[in-house]
Amino acid sequence: MTTKKDATTTPGIRLGLAENWPQFALLVLINAFVGGMVGIERTVVPLIGAEEFHIASTTLVVSFIVSFGVVKALANLVSGQLADHWGRKRVLVLGWLFGLPVPFILIAAPGWEWIIAANALLGINQGLAWSMTVIMKVDLVGPRSRGLAVGLNEFAGYLAVGLTAFATGYLASEYGLRPAPIYLGIGYAVLGTLLSLLAVRDTRDHVRLEASSRPEQPPSIGFREVFTLTSFRDRNLFAASQAGLVNNLNDGMSWGIFPLFFASFGLGVERIGVLKAVYPATWGILQIATGPLSDRWGRKGLIACGMWVQAAGLFLTAWSRAFEWWLAASLLLGLGTAMVYPSLIAAVSDAAHPAWRARALSVYRFWRDLGYAIGALAAGLIADRFGLAAAITSVAGLTFLSGVVVAALMREGSP
Repeated sequence: MTTKKDATTTPGIRLGLAENWPQFALLVLINAFVGGMVGIERTVVPLIGAEEFHIASTTLVVSFIVSFGVVKALANLVSGQLADHWGRKRVLVLGWLFGLPVPFILIAAPGWEWIIAANALLGINQGLAWSMTVIMKVDLVGPRSRGLAVGLNEFAGYLAVGLTAFATGYLASEYGLRPAPIYLGIGYAVLGTLLSLLAVRDTRDHVRLEASSRPEQPPSIGFREVFTLTSFRDRNLFAASQAGLVNNLNDGMSWGIFPLFFASFGLGVERIGVLKAVYPATWGILQIATGPLSDRWGRKGLIACGMWVQAAGLFLTAWSRAFEWWLAASLLLGLGTAMVYPSLIAAVSDAAHPAWRARALSVYRFWRDLGYAIGALAAGLIADRFGLAAAITSVAGLTFLSGVVVAALMREGSP
């Protein structure tokens, strides 16, 4: 058995952001490209369904998010297991290979079923590639800076989502919904694949180094036990998993419903693009602050309060009828999500042993990203029956209740 002394003297392997900044910075850049792949869809794809394919059913329009969410959740679930067996880098490259065809399919799609198929591939890309960028950064920095690492990772990803949503909205207003806005995705996919293949190094040696310093815990447990612990047996992991699911449930709803809701009041595609950009851009930028704050203040308060801030933003969106109020609501949504997102991943990392942390994160991300599918489908059904405002309001109430669950169940711990 490797001792702590032996492990800490392993040549070339050290934990910490400063010690690993070149690889860390490279992974930040790659995750910006991962986020940009989602950003190409945030503004234009729901409008393609409504305006180009003349789909009247809201449930059918948001079906592309359902396919994305289900496939991404399943890809997340296997990503940790694959990472432990194959290595982080191989899984990252595999994720990009699934993402390469996506923009070409979106550009050429002759029917809505092609859009749904493209989003299934995008779900695999996001589930594998985004998971690996998170896991690899957590591997590199060690236990003291997890919130910072996750904050920087999510900052890059969701800032790219926001900027790309804005750019695609502008391009769509000038050149149409297809193909010009989606050309960005081709660049993201090619650059992300090449950098992952040629420049990224695996981080499994960093995991072994950290694991050797925690001999008081069992070094390995089976996937079934990791799944049950993360899903419901451990109160901290359960609280994090349900909050992650509801967080992405309201994000999935906003992805599909918001463009249709804003357009129903006569808002043009460029201004819709602004609203769709402000939310993820605020979310992305503020994570630079909220990630490190969770290292200092703890995870629980930021998570619970962040869910309540999100709920306020959703209520304001549903019951406002002016661009200025929708803009304020988008800022609230971004702030609340920035408080929640890095804190949740850091909380799961705190509760999991390094030997099975990748699998715990994959289970958490399974439940979290299943929220995309549940949110889009539920919101579509509610919207078809009761209207778009009712769908947004229902999700706002559920988001508030999720914050209550975190406040009641989660125990504050130290990394």
